[in-house]
Amino acid sequence: MLEHLTKETFKEKVFNFEANKDWKFEGDKPCLIDFYADWCGPCKMVAPILEELAKEYEGKLNIFKVDTEDQQELAAMFGVRSIPSLLFVPKDGQPQMAMGALPKDSFQKAIKEVLKVDIEN
Repeated sequence: MLEHLTKETFKEKVFNFEANKDWKFEGDKPCLIDFYADWCGPCKMVAPILEELAKEYEGKLNIFKVDTEDQQELAAMFGVRSIPSLLFVPKDGQPQMAMGALPKDSFQKAIKEVLKVDIEN
């Protein structure tokens, strides 16, 4: 089961936007954040893929979910206008957003290229 972030846990595990103006990642390993809503069909298609990826990359990558209905401030902060929106957050460097229900191989490619995480390593 993927961890759902609230504003408070987001500040602890990803970015404390109240303390920092510039991006400063708080986590100990790269993460992927799924901005979703329960009523969203494509979000439901992505959910099992993210569960699989969480198992495959266990210990190398954190995958979080943010319910855009419940956490509107977080969604607004990242300019989320369509869902699913996926935020790839590398340990070093700026986060990158991807929109839409991506196939598993696209996630794997982005995890390798943006997050610099490889299953083999």
